[in-house]
Amino acid sequence: MAKTTKKEPSDKKNVSEPKGIKSWELSKQHKIVLGFLLVLFSIALLVAFVSFFIYGQMDQSAVSELTNRDETVQNWLGKFGAYLADLMVYKGFGIAAFIFVRLFFLTGMYLVLNLSVKKLKGIWFWDLFVVIILSVLFGFFATSLPELGGTIGYELNLFSQDYIGKTGTFLALVFGLIIYTIFKLQVSPEKVQSFFENTKKEIKEDLIPSPVLSSNNSLYNLEEFAVEEPEDELDAIHLKSTGSQFEINKEALKPTISNASEINLEPTIKPLAMEILPTAAPIKEEAFVIEKAIEEDIIEDNLASRLVSDFGLFDPTLDLSNYKYPTIDLLKEYSTGGITINQEELEENKNRIVDTLRNYKIEIAQIKATVGPSVTLYEIVPEAGIRISKIKSLEDDIALSLSALGIRIIAPIPGKGTIGIEVPNKNPTMVSMKSVIGSAKFQEAEMELPIALGKTISNETFVVDLAKMPHLLMAGATGQGKSVGLNAVLTSLLYKKHPAEVKFVLVDPKKVELTLFNKIERHYLAKLPDTEDAIITDNAKVVATLNSLCVEMDNRYSLLKDAMVRNIKEYNDKFKARKLNPENGHRFLPYIVLVVDEFADLIMTAGKEVEVPIARLAQLARAIGIHLIIATQRPSVNVITGLIKANFPARIAFRVTSKIDSRTILDTAGADQLIGRGDMLYTNGNDVVRVQCAFIDTPEVEKITEFIGAQKAYATAYLLPEFIGEDGGVSLEMDISDRDTLFREAAEVIVNAQQGSASLLQRKLKLGYNRAGRLIDQLEAAGIVGPFEGSKARSVNIQDMTGLDQFFSNES
Repeated sequence: MAKTTKKEPSDKKNVSEPKGIKSWELSKQHKIVLGFLLVLFSIALLVAFVSFFIYGQMDQSAVSELTNRDETVQNWLGKFGAYLADLMVYKGFGIAAFIFVRLFFLTGMYLVLNLSVKKLKGIWFWDLFVVIILSVLFGFFATSLPELGGTIGYELNLFSQDYIGKTGTFLALVFGLIIYTIFKLQVSPEKVQSFFENTKKEIKEDLIPSPVLSSNNSLYNLEEFAVEEPEDELDAIHLKSTGSQFEINKEALKPTISNASEINLEPTIKPLAMEILPTAAPIKEEAFVIEKAIEEDIIEDNLASRLVSDFGLFDPTLDLSNYKYPTIDLLKEYSTGGITINQEELEENKNRIVDTLRNYKIEIAQIKATVGPSVTLYEIVPEAGIRISKIKSLEDDIALSLSALGIRIIAPIPGKGTIGIEVPNKNPTMVSMKSVIGSAKFQEAEMELPIALGKTISNETFVVDLAKMPHLLMAGATGQGKSVGLNAVLTSLLYKKHPAEVKFVLVDPKKVELTLFNKIERHYLAKLPDTEDAIITDNAKVVATLNSLCVEMDNRYSLLKDAMVRNIKEYNDKFKARKLNPENGHRFLPYIVLVVDEFADLIMTAGKEVEVPIARLAQLARAIGIHLIIATQRPSVNVITGLIKANFPARIAFRVTSKIDSRTILDTAGADQLIGRGDMLYTNGNDVVRVQCAFIDTPEVEKITEFIGAQKAYATAYLLPEFIGEDGGVSLEMDISDRDTLFREAAEVIVNAQQGSASLLQRKLKLGYNRAGRLIDQLEAAGIVGPFEGSKARSVNIQDMTGLDQFFSNES
């Protein structure tokens, strides 16, 4: 029967598909090279496998002698082919290893043609599935021919038979083949049923001969006409044989004739109904085509993403990629077995506290003790009706009854309905820096600048984030642990941050406390250009350094403004993603930590010259990654002024001699009741936490700095912007012949921008800071820009390019 199919529109346009997601971060050239390599490798595998089944027995003894050049093999790919074939066929998957030829070939072609690898993943999965199934199947049936199943198929077959027997192994193989048939070949019961129905229909159609004779021997062509008979009544139509002729049984056809007549017994012939819809469109409407508009491709790829795809994220640690962090073995373990609990001491102190309070008619409902490294906290719950102020006024009486160095009463403990009495231990336990650095809380800290200060009363490691503080004020009497605390802060950062991520500006008026860190100058320290020592000990240089940090702060804020970000973390993330162009002056910004060991000495010698830049940095610098740590042994109001305190919410108080000093530091009493030797109070604007500072000795710091200093370093320390004060700098009387070759270009940049700064020349002319600074000096000597005005940009004396041209014409 002739079947008419609907004609497909010839001019139908293919709708472009969206681009596939990149699966490999390779350039197009790399994909082509790798693709051809895989194609050639697949051909080599095919040659090696085929020759293995011909010469495998002859080459078997030579496979183990690959290094012997006198040994010859028959494999068409030489010793390498013999080894590959032996590995993948005999020792591998047997004859199923030929599927690897197809896999490598398809992978190579996909890469060469730059096709999406999404479909390739499914091919790899199902082909590897078939490799395993076929290997085990041949190992099951062809045990006498190990080359068919390979060692893997043979061993997997034996392993399976040991647990589920031969029958179970056979059923498992059948189940694997069913999975492949259903999911990969898409064979379903409906398709099988449809196949058999189509086959039966074709057989029945073949039983009806094409020429049919009527009663008057006229010939009908069944390809053009069909008898209007139901398909299930074909059996009623049977052919009678009359000699060599066949004729239709008229009785069987009689009920189906439209005009029943005994005279005309010929069947009514109708054209065969075409297999189209009843409401098929006229032929002339077949040219009607519905076109789908082609959607525009969405290009998500830009320059930054292409750079990241080709080269990866920018790695600031690449210059010192082999840098090794200090090991914890460099630190010394001082404590022996942790905190020792003296039960007799605890019981005795508890009884004395209860008796003392009872003498003043204060009854206690409950009391609990928490033992810390140097202090034990007794939490008491007084009876109803007892005033807290009455208990707090008995601080000295309780200290007298306990014969303690000094107790501290917390009434009430924040977040709890109890009153705390902190009593020093008779035998305090030293907290080593090793135990703090090695704790999981510090090692797993997800912080920008983690600092491990020590351990709390509950013996928990106390870790804070300097980036969140954002500045730290440390104060305490002489010899109470400030320098050790500074060493603990610096050591914490050395153990967690790479030299490319953080830089230190160290100010040491005492000249002896921070000298050990000279060894890591080219790794971690920052200094002014043309300065010999990175650690600042001269108070005159401190002022220049602080003003230089203000210039650095302004330059960084300009970079953040150009990058349209709000803080240093967002800026560095954007720079790592290669969204900022280094040619425009952008660079990776490390954190800068300014450490001042004795702030009172600076205030005495420099006064406002130090306080103003310190206050300015404290107010503005946290967003661009400059953080201040200031320590002083004289916490008086003329040293720790209100302007300083307002911008230092995070404070550490070691033991002081009076309540007035404690209130100056913490705005509350308590620091005068500490026991010294690293005992401190920490606050960040809310609760006050008592911490035993971790102890780190000078030899430990020396070992750490020697370990870091012995490694490869940068060419120089991190250079801060050059600062030239009003009384400093070089002579402005310069000869015209000594001017820089870029003098005129620099003058044009300054006049166009109406802003006189060295950082502007750096970005526009792509210069180093020293050369840009010299150009600024030459422009000032020529009268184009005004004098230095601190952190502000210099004024420009020439208003437009016409005036600049007139200036140069007058000079010539």
